[in-house]
Amino acid sequence: MSIDKYQETYIQTNFADRIGGSNYGKDTNIYKFEKIKRAKASAKKDFPDVELIDLGVGEPDEMADAGIVAALAAEAAKPENRGYADNGIPEFKTAAAAYLKNVFNVDGIDADTEIVHSIGSKPALAMLPSCFINPGDVTIMTVPGYPVMGTHTKYLGGEVFNIQLTKENNFLPDLTAIPEDIAKRAKLLYLNYPNNPTGASATVEFFTEVVEWAKKYNVVVVHDAPYAALTYDGKKPFSFLSVPGAKDVGVELHSLSKSYNMTGWRIGFVAGNPLVVKAFSDVKDNNDSGQFIAIQKAAAYGLNHPEITEKIAEKYSRRHDMLVAALNELGFQAEKPKGSFFLYVEAPKGVVGGRRFESGEDFSQFLIREKLISSVPWDDAGNFVRFSVTFIASGEEEEKRVIAEIKRRLSDVEFEF
Repeated sequence: MSIDKYQETYIQTNFADRIGGSNYGKDTNIYKFEKIKRAKASAKKDFPDVELIDLGVGEPDEMADAGIVAALAAEAAKPENRGYADNGIPEFKTAAAAYLKNVFNVDGIDADTEIVHSIGSKPALAMLPSCFINPGDVTIMTVPGYPVMGTHTKYLGGEVFNIQLTKENNFLPDLTAIPEDIAKRAKLLYLNYPNNPTGASATVEFFTEVVEWAKKYNVVVVHDAPYAALTYDGKKPFSFLSVPGAKDVGVELHSLSKSYNMTGWRIGFVAGNPLVVKAFSDVKDNNDSGQFIAIQKAAAYGLNHPEITEKIAEKYSRRHDMLVAALNELGFQAEKPKGSFFLYVEAPKGVVGGRRFESGEDFSQFLIREKLISSVPWDDAGNFVRFSVTFIASGEEEEKRVIAEIKRRLSDVEFEF
């Protein structure tokens, strides 16, 4: 039976308002990533013999390290690992605490009370508002950014206040611009550095300001740090929890998805304030039964071998260097980030003597439909596109070929900035 047929039944009127109520499924708006998906399909159809270069995908292009895969295989074969994991195993929490110490120089984390595993960062972000948000409460978020916490805040009857990340402020939020009444009603402040999509990194000074602001207004800070270990050019991995007072005001979310090529494994952890960790654990206990113990043990192996991430970061750093150089030769003002695998670039105003780009989305559509180069547009705070250096390429020579092909395709037009 078709969906249209079901829309004629009482089920259509029973949907919760939070997902659209009786109008659920009838919205004709096409969301950004669906537009990208459709444009990619159209470009492949129109140019079947031309390689599509995907700079839009936000996940690693390689398998997890062989040692991690071997650990999973060994642990998956053990009958004692077959059962529910609930809120996690001590071995993983101990490895996570050691990882914070060894990689980020975070001292004094109690593995028992200040760390709990999560089935990736996304579910943790989705569940945290349930710990704090009542109707009328506020979650403060940055745009551009990852909307999951905002979505669940709204589900709970809360409100979302957005702060723009601008180039003029190094893509850091201006906390002084938050209205006093919003700050007083706020329960959560959500941050993400190194940042998706801007690639910006936070500083000790900024996080110190965050701690002081949070204490002043009694706000819980949630720092989402899935890219924190992917840093370049001598910049050391940096944790919010390494700043004095951070553990008094919040938690940090880590994930092995990006730093260990483990996106599909769905494993991460929440660390920091013990009360927040406990509350999250209680909410989590009512949402899931824990990640497969064998995956937790394989992840512990990875956390105990941070050199795996260092090797991955070397690859991304090399690709950033090549992509930045190619774009700048074409007239862009691209600047290599100090972390993450994202390159955030201001969109041109148009092509000299040709079409105009009124937004990042206009430029992104031009790239995919006419040049078969996929990107992600961001128009929340200026007109930008996000390129990712996770494009498919096996080895340095293949990387050079891909970058040269990007430059060749964009060299037949002159962009106006």
